This record gives sequence, structure tokens and C-alpha cells, in this order.
Amino acid sequence: MKENFKAISLSFKNAPIEIREQVSLSDEAIGRLLNYFKEYTAVSDVMVLSTCNRTEVYYFSEEELSEDIIKLIGIEKGISDFESFKPYFEIINDHIKAVQRIFRVSMGLEAQVVGDIQISNQVKRAYQQSADLQLAGPFLHRLMHTIFFTNKRVVQETPFRDGAASVSYAATELVKTLTLDIKNPRVLVVGVGEIGEDVCRNLVGENRFSVKITNRTEEKAQQLAAECNFDVHPFTELWDGVDEADVIISSVGAPEPIFTKEKVDALDILSFKYFIDLSVPRSVSNEVEENPAALVYNVDSVRSKADEALEKRINAISQVEEIIEESMEEFNDWSKEMAVSPTINNLKNALEQIRQEEMARYLKDIEKEDCKIVDKVTKSMMQKILKLPVLQLKAACKRGEEETLIGVLNDLFNLEKDTAKK
Repeated sequence: MKENFKAISLSFKNAPIEIREQVSLSDEAIGRLLNYFKEYTAVSDVMVLSTCNRTEVYYFSEEELSEDIIKLIGIEKGISDFESFKPYFEIINDHIKAVQRIFRVSMGLEAQVVGDIQISNQVKRAYQQSADLQLAGPFLHRLMHTIFFTNKRVVQETPFRDGAASVSYAATELVKTLTLDIKNPRVLVVGVGEIGEDVCRNLVGENRFSVKITNRTEEKAQQLAAECNFDVHPFTELWDGVDEADVIISSVGAPEPIFTKEKVDALDILSFKYFIDLSVPRSVSNEVEENPAALVYNVDSVRSKADEALEKRINAISQVEEIIEESMEEFNDWSKEMAVSPTINNLKNALEQIRQEEMARYLKDIEKEDCKIVDKVTKSMMQKILKLPVLQLKAACKRGEEETLIGVLNDLFNLEKDTAKK
């Protein structure tokens, strides 16, 4: 198997959010892109990953297709000015570097929040889409399962995934803790700036919660609600929503607090109501907590938990990189062995052909039971003859000398000629 794995990548590291939004791909768009690969290219393995922080395509091909892929993304997104976003893509045509990139992305080393657990699930979904369309061949299957095993090792052997390392994720974890004793917690997310969006996305899949989104610009709230399958609450009826909710997560920008003691005191609070204020400046007044039924958590208390977790993760990066290096070495050994498997099969077929011809030549008049014995003996001899060349080929792979030995075997047994005849 030749080293033909490649990648293109546009991420938060080299593109502002305005550009990332332009090229972000929905599941349907990814499906159309994958079908194009299937119908019109000779690519055997391809995976498309698109999140709020990155849009990446990984593919296995002798041809360098980066420009065509970028153009296809532009056509899919209705962007006519191809040159305006092309420079933001990083092109990775080196096989080892492309393999390393998908390992690092999958582990969360390239995430905006180091160790982000969401990326692991996003990578799994991207792989599943490829597998569903039969666009995951032996290479991608082996690569992804190696990555999943590596991820398991990272979780078990390091503190890299411990705790919530972003403010929005820490807020989500806090909501879970606060509502443990509430049967169906009702959450109101107020404001859908970057943090508000992240909070909503972190709440996706938490089926215990009933989540509503409210925002001054209702259209933005509707877009996010559609993405996350949540409900929208009109901002003009904010206090009705606050009255209904068990938890209010506010990240709305305002010069003065929106949630004041007077407003909260006017509510008929039957049990605890939790306010999580992620706004700077604060949108929940300090005095709100004077109400015995209201508990307030501000951005500093949430961030301190996130910072502590982030520090642990940063300290564990070297451990994660060591595990990745071990996994990559094992995977690259497998890739090299795959490169010699056609030669092994050709050698096996050449020897089998000789065996069959000689059996046919000498066993015409021999009894059936005797034929079976001879067949068994000659098969065993052939396996023993094959054993040493196979072991030598695999050893040559580790030394990077497989091409020389492949050439020698081809010359000795005329394998290429035999293959051409077939």
C-alpha cells in the first residue's frame, strides 16, 4: 500500500469565524460531497469532518485533489469567488503528516479547548458517514479503529480528558450537577453569542433537559434551535420564560444587569432557581442572591473550574503525544506490511500454480485416497517454503527495505509477468 494519505484543513487556527461559517458543511452537504468522490473519482478512502471550528477532508489517493476539493466545497456553499477562501486551507500531501493530523484532531490536541471531548464524537460521526457510503476502505477502517483505541488509552492512562476545560462546557457540567434531583429540568439559555451557542451545543443529547433559547434577534435563536432541536422563547416574554425555568444561563451582552433583585423577587418561585451568569459585564445582579430561593453562579466561579481542568490537560499533552507516537508506529508498520501483501499473494499463487501443474502431471493414475495425502503433503511443503520470504518481507518493511526484496522476489519467480497474464 503506497503512502498516499492526504488532507486539507481549514480551522480556527488559520481562519476567522466569518470564513469558517462560509465553508461549514451540514450532514446533507457532506453526503453530497462524499457521493461526488464515489461517482467521479478513484479515491478509495475519504472522510469529511465539519464542525464550528474546522472543515477538513481526509482522502487516500495517488492524485493530488486539494484544489478540486476546495472548489467543490465552494460550489456546495454557493461561493463564486473561489480565490477568496482558498488561502485559508492548509494542504497536507505528506502521508505521515496527514496521519498525524487526524490523530491529533481526534484526540483533541488541535481543538480550540484542548482535550475537547466533543471532537471525538464528531470524528466518529464523520467516519460513520463514510462507512455508510462504502467510502471507508481497509486503510481508513484500520486507521480509525487505531484512533479509537488510542483515545481509550488517553482516557484510561492520562488526566487529559478530566474535568470541563471551557467555560461553556463547565457551565453545562454545573447544570447537570445542580439539577440531579430535578426530574425534568427546564433550562432557559438567554443570549446566543459564541458562549451561548457553545452551551446549547453542549446540551445536545442531554435528554433529561427541556431547553429553550431566547435572544434579542429571534432569527439567530431560531437557527440555533433548529440545529440543536430546541425550542425558541420570545425575548419580549423573557420573564415568563424565567418564571418557568429551573436554570437560567445568561450570556447576553448589556451595560447593566438584566436580572435584578426586584424582577426576581416578583417571581413566584416555588423551589430553587439557578442563575448561571456567563456575561461580561455581568447580566445577573449580585443582589439577586439575597432572594433565598435564587442561587447565582458568575463567570469567574465557572471559569476557575475550567482553568483548573485546562491546566491538568495541558500538563498531560506530552503523555498524549507519546501514546499517539506509539499508535502511529504500530499503524505505519501495518501500512507497510499491506504494501507487500500483493507480492506475498503473487508468490503464493505462483507456487500454487506449480503445485497444481505437477499434481496434474504425476497423479493421473493414483487412487483417490493417495491423492488426498499427496495434496496435503505438498500444501504443507508450500506453506513452509512461503514462511521465510514472508517473514523476511515483513522484517524488510520495518527497515524500510521492502522495495528491494519485492524486486528480488519478482525477478526470481517472474511474479509481475504471471500477474500480467491474469
